[in-house]
Amino acid sequence: MRADVIHLKNGRTIWADQVRETKDHVEYDLGEDTYAIPKSAVDHIEAGGAAPAHAGSGASGNSNAPDITPPAPSFNHEADVAEKVIRGGKVDIDVLSSLGQASNPELAATAYFLAGKHESDHGNFPQAKRYYESALRFQPDNSTLLIYYAATLMRTGHAEEALPYAQHAASVAPDSPDAIAMLGFVQFASDHTPDAIRSWKKALALRPDAVVSQYLARAERESTAESDFSQHESSHFNLHYEGKDTSESFRRDLLATLDSDYDDLVRELGYSPHNNIAVTLYTQQTFFDVTRAPSWSGAINDGKLRIPISGVQSVTPELARVLKHELTHSFVSQMGSNRCPTWLNEGIAQIEEGKSSAAYGRQLAQLFAAGNEIPFNVLEGSFMNFSTPQAAVAYAESLAAAEYIRDAYGMSEIARILEMLSQGSSTEAALRATVHVDYRQLRDEMTRALKEKYGE
Repeated sequence: MRADVIHLKNGRTIWADQVRETKDHVEYDLGEDTYAIPKSAVDHIEAGGAAPAHAGSGASGNSNAPDITPPAPSFNHEADVAEKVIRGGKVDIDVLSSLGQASNPELAATAYFLAGKHESDHGNFPQAKRYYESALRFQPDNSTLLIYYAATLMRTGHAEEALPYAQHAASVAPDSPDAIAMLGFVQFASDHTPDAIRSWKKALALRPDAVVSQYLARAERESTAESDFSQHESSHFNLHYEGKDTSESFRRDLLATLDSDYDDLVRELGYSPHNNIAVTLYTQQTFFDVTRAPSWSGAINDGKLRIPISGVQSVTPELARVLKHELTHSFVSQMGSNRCPTWLNEGIAQIEEGKSSAAYGRQLAQLFAAGNEIPFNVLEGSFMNFSTPQAAVAYAESLAAAEYIRDAYGMSEIARILEMLSQGSSTEAALRATVHVDYRQLRDEMTRALKEKYGE
């Protein structure tokens, strides 16, 4: 199937059935629906591309999950088994079960692997995890199975649990750049940065890889900056800090604040992360050196909470808000298997830190009434390439949208949306299944609500 590709300035791409340009907007069709994006958000348009199977308005990947492609599988009779296991775009449970009961372990492992890969390709990582576990029961030393299973554990917030499987894959396939690179990703995600650097260097010596090179450079910046840092662990956190820049009482109060926030989020979201969360305290300059974040950012959660604290000697109200905001991202990312769109992720985080969109109410009402808001599908991807004014609008819209869903439907529905995202639903499919709106209807409902509350 051919499609037009809209490349946005924030790095995201949109695959569309048809694209049209007007004076101020780019309009595009997806099925029977039509959307519009401000031209200022578009980098360029590519005509006639080959649309991927997941094209549409699905959830974007999250920066907490590395953009990695496990190795191409190589199982005997793979094509024959695939035709039996995957029927009509779905896993045939009966066929899978019968193959699992056969006396051929390799055939059974292949069947369960293909079922798992089908689910992971469609974003349903919890189900993929279960299929990979079944496959490993038949072939526990298969390096490809181990790599895919480790990747899935990492995507669902189980990096520590993934570590022995990634290590086993690297031991049974010591010359595989894929196995060694995956070990590096799992080590980095589980806060073993020096080990990750060694693994990635070994993988690159076996085969050049742009993604691995990018992560290696990032890890080396972090390692250099934190070479003389100390570490302290609590029940939920691993705290990294430079001793001369923080007092013991400050670190104790900061961890107490994080522990309290953690308990609040468990109660409010009905979820508890699987592993300890890494938190690193930086000077202002070191923060930007390590993260390469835009100047408008105040802190970052890329799987680790990275907090600049220059000049701060106590947990001020502002720092407390930052900590709650960034910690919320850790919860949301794990709840949604790193598939939560940025607008919802940032909206929930702002709610939890105690912000209200009332401060921007009149401006938002005017923006939505005039049709000049940033569309939700644009806000699915990273905000990192936005200018300062664009970022301000993006965060305000995200907060207003999350508030609207919470107020109209309840916080429990936000948790249900995240659960559906973790099972492979697109954002709009999750919205339709929970609060019964798509993006267009959500925009229309928000426009009415903002007008009633704040006027135009």
